[in-house]
Amino acid sequence: MRRVIGPLREMGADIRAREDNYAPLEIRGAKLKSIDYNMPMASAQVKSAVLLAGLFADGVTSVTEPARTRDHTELALEEFGAALEKNGRTIRIHGLAGANGGGKLVGKSLDLPGDLSSAVFFIAAASLFPDSNILIHNVGLNPTRTAILDVFAAMGASIQILGPRIAHGEIVGDLSVKGSPLKGGVIAGEQIPLVIDELPMLAALGPYTEEGIEIRDAAELRVKESDRITALAENLRRMNATVEERPDGLKVSGRTAGKLRGAEIDPRGDHRIAMAFAVAGLAAEGSTVIRDADCAAVSFPTFFQELNRLAER
Repeated sequence: MRRVIGPLREMGADIRAREDNYAPLEIRGAKLKSIDYNMPMASAQVKSAVLLAGLFADGVTSVTEPARTRDHTELALEEFGAALEKNGRTIRIHGLAGANGGGKLVGKSLDLPGDLSSAVFFIAAASLFPDSNILIHNVGLNPTRTAILDVFAAMGASIQILGPRIAHGEIVGDLSVKGSPLKGGVIAGEQIPLVIDELPMLAALGPYTEEGIEIRDAAELRVKESDRITALAENLRRMNATVEERPDGLKVSGRTAGKLRGAEIDPRGDHRIAMAFAVAGLAAEGSTVIRDADCAAVSFPTFFQELNRLAER
C-alpha cells in the first residue's frame, strides 16, 4: 500500500499500516493540504486517490502521470461538478472548501455501462471458435480503455463497434464479435498501462495464436491481486504451454508448440487469472478445473453463469 499511502501522507493524512506497507490500514481524520504530485509509476488507482483527497484539501492539488492512464475518475468528478483542469498529463483539482473553492458537487442519476475489461473474456472466447457470433450490449468505450480492441484487431480478431454514443461524459456502444484465427504479437511500452487489466487474458490466449504472445515492460503485473506473471507462467505450463517467464513479462509460444491440455488451475485468489484460464480451458483437450473459482466474483459475480449460457448456445 506504500504507493497510495505515500502521497496521501504528503497531504497530511494520518495512515498507519502493517510494516508501514500492508493492509490492514488505520486511518484517522486529519486536515489535508494540496500537493503537486509527480507519479513515479502510471496508476489510475493512485491518481484517483490523490484527486479524491484533493477535493477535501486546501488549495489546488495537481497530479502528473508518466503515461496516460484510465480517466473515469476525472470524467465522473467533472460530471458531478468538481473544478478540474487538464493540461497534457497533468490534472489539477480545486478543493471544495479552499479560498478559490472548487464549487459544489451535485448528485445525479447515472446509467453505468458494462466494463470493457470484463467483456474482454467473452471477446477472447468468441475469437477461439470459428462459428462464434456474439453481441455484447452497452459496453463502456472510454478511449483510455479501448487500446485492448486495437490489440485484438492487430491480432486478427473480428470486432465491430455498433451504435456508439455519449452518456454522462463516457462513450458507450455495443460490440459484435465473430470467431477468427488470431495471429498473436508483442505488447510493450506505452501500450502496457492501457491494457494492464487485460494482459492475463491475452497471455492465456497465446498458445492458440499463430505467433504466440510476448508481453514486455509489464513488471506492474507482479504487484496486482497476485504476482500475475508467475501465476500465468505456472498455470500455462500446467496446460502444456511453452512459456518463458521474465522479470517484466513473459513470452508464450503459439499453437505450433503443441495443443493445450486441460489441467487443475490455481488462480492464487486472483479474479482475472481465474477467468482467463476458464476461457483458455474451453478450447483445451480434456477438462480444466479452476480452484477457488469464486474469486471471479470480485469483478464479475455472474461470470461462470454467463460463460455457461453462451457455451450452450
